[in-house]
Amino acid sequence: MDLNYLLHRHQVSLMRALAGDSSEARHAHRGLAHGYGTRIAALRATMGAAPSMLDRVS
Repeated sequence: MDLNYLLHRHQVSLMRALAGDSSEARHAHRGLAHGYGTRIAALRATMGAAPSMLDRVS
């Protein structure tokens, strides 16, 4: 999967988590953001890129 796509989806999920109307929605979007962060870290590792702040926080 494309790194830029994953970074975009991660950011959108974080924004939706902050703006969620219910605790369930916020929880779901935080979970999606975490999943995207995990996939981003794995992809960056296979590319040989140095870890980013995202890799340490998510």
